[in-house]
Amino acid sequence: MQYTENVNTESTEDIPLEGLHALIAEDNELNLEIAKLMLEETGICVECAADGKEAVAKFEESEPGYYDVIFMDIMMPYMNGWDATRKIRTLQRPDADKIPIIAMSANAFAEDIINSHISGMNWHLTKPIDADKLMTALKECIRKNNIR
Repeated sequence: MQYTENVNTESTEDIPLEGLHALIAEDNELNLEIAKLMLEETGICVECAADGKEAVAKFEESEPGYYDVIFMDIMMPYMNGWDATRKIRTLQRPDADKIPIIAMSANAFAEDIINSHISGMNWHLTKPIDADKLMTALKECIRKNNIR
């Protein structure tokens, strides 16, 4: 599920993914492993965080531009995905307000999607994650942010 305008799949089909760096923040080991495998199959380098607090720390400690995209679970211990996204968006670094952040949530209610948008997320995927929807979201965010 998304809250952005319609996707032009023709403009995203040829976007290369190999060599991108992704950060996945997910506290459920099975969900983390599934998302990680989906991304690694396309040649994306994946790093993981067990919660929002760790995701913020990893992003903050990385060189600007190191991560190309962040996949963020919403319901996590220590710091939820919305708070982590808000924190990332306020960091004083050039990529903080531009990096695509894609929500991954079991909740598909309009209120959850709106909260994802308000927190600064670019896209909202519902679990279980569908590989085609994940790739569409990723490629559309890359296209919109001129990452490739």
